[in-house]
Amino acid sequence: MQTPPEITPASWGMVATLGLIWGATFLFIELALTGITPFWLAAGRIGFAALLAVAIWLWRGGRVFTTPETSWGPLILSGVLNSAIPFMLLSWGQQTVTSGFAGVSMASVSLMVLPLAHLFVPGEQITLRRLIGLIIGFVGVTVLLGGQAFVSSGDPMEPFGRLACVGAAACYACSSVLVRRLPPIDPFGLAALALVFGALLVVPTAWAVEGPPPMPDTDILLIIAILGLVPTAGANLMRILVIRSAGPVFMSLVGYQVPMWSVILGIVILGEPFKPVLLIAMGLILIGMFISQWGALKRLFSRRVTPSS
Repeated sequence: MQTPPEITPASWGMVATLGLIWGATFLFIELALTGITPFWLAAGRIGFAALLAVAIWLWRGGRVFTTPETSWGPLILSGVLNSAIPFMLLSWGQQTVTSGFAGVSMASVSLMVLPLAHLFVPGEQITLRRLIGLIIGFVGVTVLLGGQAFVSSGDPMEPFGRLACVGAAACYACSSVLVRRLPPIDPFGLAALALVFGALLVVPTAWAVEGPPPMPDTDILLIIAILGLVPTAGANLMRILVIRSAGPVFMSLVGYQVPMWSVILGIVILGEPFKPVLLIAMGLILIGMFISQWGALKRLFSRRVTPSS
């Protein structure tokens, strides 16, 4: 029987960290696509991450399910939906759509997770407060990205690119629910096997679609290694820990932070101009997050201020 979601200070910290990590990922993907094809980019980052995650998992004992109850089918499906398919869809879609649309697509994960979690995850029912909060956060993302969110790139393949980005968001939403519903499982084993199953799909697909693997320049290989190490292997484990403890709806709040961090990093690192609308958008995003998680915040702070007996 599944335990109800428990949102702790560590949960908030991991969600904030994931927002920062994935906010920087879009920049690295765009840089990598200048020297490698999209499917082989996905294959490279997943393959590197899988090797690293498996090594750590085996070093820790190589356990999978921690009770006699097993669920290999959903485990395999969650791995494919968590990495292989969305990575390929995003890498391919970002060739034809604006970065703004890609950001809005990732923010839509929260709105997709909400009904799925209501139907399939105990303790994650839709409430009016939660729905209002998530909608406000989504509005904040669209305000943040402004006109570039839905402006056309002019590419004739853009409609298919947009569909690919929305499909990637749907994959993330479904995989979050599947991960939460799995029986007791070692998180390192889950993270490693999810990447292995993803690699088993994406590598032959890349070979079939784009031919033998290319040999990119050293700087592109370094970017792929960074993508595999931080936002794929490391962040994948962190994501699983959040979903297994705090639930998929809470985890979906990352989608609102990713565009926000992406814009902030563009200002700080790339010297992009600061626009006052950023403050308005950040306010809406944070207000939406707090409204949607108001119950969890009250429980969290009530535990911290209640004197121990």
